[in-house]
Amino acid sequence: MTEQKFIRNFAIIAHIDHGKSTLADRLIEYCGGLQKREMSQQVLDSMDIERERGITIKAQTVRLKYKAKDGNMYQLNLMDTPGHVDFSYEVSRSLAACEGSLLVVDASQGVEAQTLANVYQAIDNNHEIVPVLNKIDLPAAEPERVKEQIENVIGIDASDALLVSAKSGIGIEDVLEAIVTRLPAPKNDFVQNENPNILKALLVDSWYDQYLGVVILVRIFQGQLKKSMKIKMLSTKNTYIVDNVGYFTPKKVMCDVLEAGQLGFFTASIKQVTECKVGDTITEDSKIEVKMLPGFKPNLPVVFCSLFPADASDFERLKDSLGKLRLNDASLEFETESSTALGFGFRCGFLGLLHLEIVQERLEREFDLDLITTAPSVVYKVNLRGGKQVEVHNPADFPDPQAIETMLEPWIRATIMVPEEYLGSVLTLCTDKRGVQIDMKYIAGRIMVVYRLPLNEIVFDFYDRLKGCSKGYASFDWEIDGYEESNLVKLSILVNSDPVDALSIIVHKSRAESRGRELCARLKDLIPRQLFQIAIQAAIGGKIIARENVKAMRKDVLAKCYGGDITRKRKLLEKQKAGKKRMRNIGNVEIPQSAFIAALKVGDN
Repeated sequence: MTEQKFIRNFAIIAHIDHGKSTLADRLIEYCGGLQKREMSQQVLDSMDIERERGITIKAQTVRLKYKAKDGNMYQLNLMDTPGHVDFSYEVSRSLAACEGSLLVVDASQGVEAQTLANVYQAIDNNHEIVPVLNKIDLPAAEPERVKEQIENVIGIDASDALLVSAKSGIGIEDVLEAIVTRLPAPKNDFVQNENPNILKALLVDSWYDQYLGVVILVRIFQGQLKKSMKIKMLSTKNTYIVDNVGYFTPKKVMCDVLEAGQLGFFTASIKQVTECKVGDTITEDSKIEVKMLPGFKPNLPVVFCSLFPADASDFERLKDSLGKLRLNDASLEFETESSTALGFGFRCGFLGLLHLEIVQERLEREFDLDLITTAPSVVYKVNLRGGKQVEVHNPADFPDPQAIETMLEPWIRATIMVPEEYLGSVLTLCTDKRGVQIDMKYIAGRIMVVYRLPLNEIVFDFYDRLKGCSKGYASFDWEIDGYEESNLVKLSILVNSDPVDALSIIVHKSRAESRGRELCARLKDLIPRQLFQIAIQAAIGGKIIARENVKAMRKDVLAKCYGGDITRKRKLLEKQKAGKKRMRNIGNVEIPQSAFIAALKVGDN
């Protein structure tokens, strides 16, 4: 048994690509968590998508043993966290289970937008923060300038910041010593009149294992978690018998008991994915009343789109697959939806476009599904005549324009860090996206710009265009900043006068015409020609604002007419024309699945 004073629970937080996962690798290697032959780059990034993209998506935990210079053996529980804004919920749950944080900052790039967001989350969780300047072996490294940035921008003391290179292993021992000397041990914050021996654990994460059922990662705040113990989840009141208890080194290691202050996992033959709520409190099944732990507030989804199986028979498989993903992704939401064009599917909520991409890719890879994705949209609030307010997640649910009094759209507060030479093009981009400048600061060779932007303007192509106009040097972070009244309209796409609900979008009135023309032009190239002419139209209410025609394929009916009177030829042409008119009235236009996906990428160019 390890005494609490020798336990350290800490998270590694940083901007994207500042070296969180590489530092975690070196700490594991130094403490002997894995042998050298078992090591690989980003060893905690277990998913193929993480390795391919070079990003962390899932927060991972590992228990290490470290003998410090004071002669004591310490137990270190490390949590590696993602850096991208779309996975900030992973950061929030990790911070709730720890007492301290290592703030990793790239010594060549300095403080970035996401550095700020993550460190403020850590401060909100009352964490002790140790600044770590990584990549000091790079020729462009400027540790003194970055220390000054940390003090000026974040407002924490960086005079004793650690200088390391996670890639080459410089300063790793200093990091470990700082963890045991500068970070606090777990504290037992007992509620008055509450028995400190009663189990109280925070459900940090969970995932599905096809052999064990649901595997649950917990932080023990008081009491013990043992094998064969009867436990209860406070939010659902469900009870279970614990089958296995263990921890990660990062290999899975089974043990008999998890003590207060420790991080580990357990299984209890839980089959239903909905039974585990991230942030829930787990306790012993007894008659003693136990107060819930504060947990943490999960981020609410802000970007919505519909997922349909390419093959209608895969609907149930898609439902099960989404259920399994939802288990360890607290911010993924979904509900059943039907479309006349695409059949049955699900309306899903995401934290951003990267989150959407990752979920889609995981469904295709891990569950072998072929999917059709509709245009991403955001949640609008509509004030109807008569005082009622409704939320619109899907353009298909857009109320009658005559019944609408006002429409509100979500706005964000965006923080952009950019080198001075690219400032002009970044400001132009933000202005094009209907942005309103709030603040601009000069910070040691970089500019921090704060803008208010409509969320629906950034969900398509903002991030890509920002990286393009700044040659990859700009960093971007955002948070929801309330709703604001706006002049919005529903843009409908009609094919042969029939509306295609999967292609409908909600846009600002000033952009509706240009967007409608783009969509019609794109669909003209994507819809295959038929034996009759196809009209593709963009409409706002009953008003047509754009039109394209797909020309009919035509049989040469005059091919065998070698001579004779002109009236004979005219008769054949009139007969063909009448046939095509009849065809147009009764014919259905089959829009290929690829057309839906390609048409929705209109804003991405």
